[in-house]
Amino acid sequence: MKNILVTICARGGSKGIPGKNIKPVGGQPLLSYSAKIALNFARKHGADVVLSTDSQEILAVGKECGLPTDYVRPAELANDTCGKPDAIKDAMFWAERTKGKRYDYVVDLDVTSPIRTLADVENCVAMMDDKPDALTVFSVNPAARNPYFNMVQQQPDGYFSVVLGGRYTTRQSAPKVYDMNASVYVYRREALDCESPRAVTPRSLAYIMDHICFDLDEPSDYDYLAYLLDTGRIRIE
Repeated sequence: MKNILVTICARGGSKGIPGKNIKPVGGQPLLSYSAKIALNFARKHGADVVLSTDSQEILAVGKECGLPTDYVRPAELANDTCGKPDAIKDAMFWAERTKGKRYDYVVDLDVTSPIRTLADVENCVAMMDDKPDALTVFSVNPAARNPYFNMVQQQPDGYFSVVLGGRYTTRQSAPKVYDMNASVYVYRREALDCESPRAVTPRSLAYIMDHICFDLDEPSDYDYLAYLLDTGRIRIE
């Protein structure tokens, strides 16, 4: 049986949307949706859970959601320049010291991309099991725009051209591309225990979700998610 750690990273210093990780959506704090999945997965699979935050307010909400709150993210890992994998790595090392075990996988659930199911998380872990050489697995959705066909960039002469050459004349003939939706990441331990851990590596797999999922970046995104929940168009486990 694999030793698995589930991390939920929720730093308190968001500038775009202050308090976004605990902003009420659908009648409960956003953090609660990821907490439920993490705790359900942990109970079913014998995993451990760590909430990684530098905010006492988020720790308090996390406690209300049933999350353990004895880890506090170091300040140097809670600024705008620190990559999230570095914060996950620190939480993993802390959990290993605290619990006296070595983790095989770390599953990270992003608070601001909560439209996921327990099956999504389990499927991502199963993909890692099936591919022993894979370093990471991350969730994606089919992209609405394609850099081979209908995404453009400005050239030095001021004119615009298709990003990747424009060799394809139809959307159907262009290579399929996907949006990383930030909802589920699975790291093999060696992907984190290195100098510069990254979510996307030369040996990464993508789990294609068969349902809507989007990252909450703007205030309007929260309003849209609340609308979907309130009208029953989606359900978050």
